[in-house]
Amino acid sequence: MELKVNFIDLYNNQIYPVLINFDKKINFIKKIDKKCNNYIIPGLIESHIHIESSMLIPSRFAYVAITHGTTAVVTDPHEIANVLGLEGINYMREDAKKTPLKVFFTAPSCVPSTKFETSGATIDSKKINLLLQEKDIVALGEMMNFHDVIHRDLEVMKKIEYGHKYKKPIDGHCPSLTGEKLKRYIETGIVTEHECTTLVEAKEKLKKGMKIMIKQGSYAKNMGKIYPLAYKNADKCFLISDDLQADDLLKGHLNTKLKEIVKLGIDPIDAIRMSTINPAKHYNLNVGLLSQGDPADFIIVNNLKDFDVLETYINGKLVAKDSKPLFELPKVKIINSFNIKQKNINDFKININKKKGTIKVNVIGIIENQIITKKLTETLRVENYEILPEPNKDILRIAVAERYGHNNLALGFIKGFKLKEGSIASSIAHDSHNIITIGVDKKDIAKSVNTIIEMQGGLTIVKNNEVLYRFPLPIAGLMSDLTAEEVVKKLNKIHTILKELGCTLNSPLMILSFMTLPVVPKIKLTDKGLFDVENFDFINLIKEEN
Repeated sequence: MELKVNFIDLYNNQIYPVLINFDKKINFIKKIDKKCNNYIIPGLIESHIHIESSMLIPSRFAYVAITHGTTAVVTDPHEIANVLGLEGINYMREDAKKTPLKVFFTAPSCVPSTKFETSGATIDSKKINLLLQEKDIVALGEMMNFHDVIHRDLEVMKKIEYGHKYKKPIDGHCPSLTGEKLKRYIETGIVTEHECTTLVEAKEKLKKGMKIMIKQGSYAKNMGKIYPLAYKNADKCFLISDDLQADDLLKGHLNTKLKEIVKLGIDPIDAIRMSTINPAKHYNLNVGLLSQGDPADFIIVNNLKDFDVLETYINGKLVAKDSKPLFELPKVKIINSFNIKQKNINDFKININKKKGTIKVNVIGIIENQIITKKLTETLRVENYEILPEPNKDILRIAVAERYGHNNLALGFIKGFKLKEGSIASSIAHDSHNIITIGVDKKDIAKSVNTIIEMQGGLTIVKNNEVLYRFPLPIAGLMSDLTAEEVVKKLNKIHTILKELGCTLNSPLMILSFMTLPVVPKIKLTDKGLFDVENFDFINLIKEEN
């Protein structure tokens, strides 16, 4: 086949019209003296994403992503790995093979992320050793347990050593880490970071040798703060999503990130490099970069401002045109893990040896559009030996019920979720994916959790002990068997109901899912209790008096 288009020469920083000849590979690219309307660029590469966060299995994710010009993805399957271990990872790998999208995986390094939560499986160093020998496993996944890296935990170091042994890069995850601790973390050979929330943090990590992933996901949106880093260091930056919900995926993928960062002032060619050459070279991916002999993986866009994708080609085959995928969806296989008994109202009562009065407690403080939280001290009422929430002050109950057969249940309080009545519960709770619930009334919370148990995973909203809505997630309690459009209809209904109940947050479901992650500051709630990430230990719910 042949196309006449404007060519973006990413190596020589030039743009000129060409005739490109290709079949499965690029046969030749020849300069021509002819004005062309559209532009050809390498297929876009998502270099860090958790597909599970879209609530779509890989084949359903690919069905949408390809229409936005994504031709390759590097995904860390540690969400499903925490639920089902190697069986879950292999499920993702097999489903991904059923589509044209080139899906590469990282070996999840932190399953579970720490010993301070209960997961459904463990990926130890022996399993990491086996995974890293596979061709489609291109890196050791994000090393979230920065505490054990800094203190040179033997098991953690074995995993890192295997990454070096097989010459595969090691991804990082060390939010807010600075100074000597950051130096010790990087000294192990960890080379990327996607959790920078400030330009100062990003500059320090870049200076110390890390490559910076500029995150613009459904919840954590850090591009607006750290994009200036790319003015002079685009060769050391990537554009990523990390966590992207289905509704945002339908609107766009990396093409929208290109549009955003170019609008902020980054040169279009540099922006394209961050989504093509940089990840391809870093992860040693077998993808096309529009050089002679490369696989014919490329996209046609209207211009270098809007990046509207007109056509997507993978291995020379047209796989999407005019926002429509050109392949059939495969059948869905169901895979899951749930072992939890129904709860009662009294399980969610926070008792204290005090009949009446007030008490100071440690409270999780939500920071909108960030997965980090504040550590708050709030004064709450005590009545009949029970600590009560303060909905009028936006202080609600939060609970985590472990779902893998150990019967753990942790209780606490959270501020900033803005729910005025009712409760919400979900089996998406990073990273061990136990059941998390936030609400006003114990009765509603118990009903929410029990509804999740009945569905064997999903999302539900309850008010006055009545289920207002339920959305089953039959695949590991994380993903649906539906298409993206069908999932979005469900999510829109949930968001509408939450707004009616007073929750006006931009991404309430994403916020809910990260309130259990014990490797992101400052405090979180796991199934084992309230966890202080900065001190890396549990703390009492009741504030200790000095």
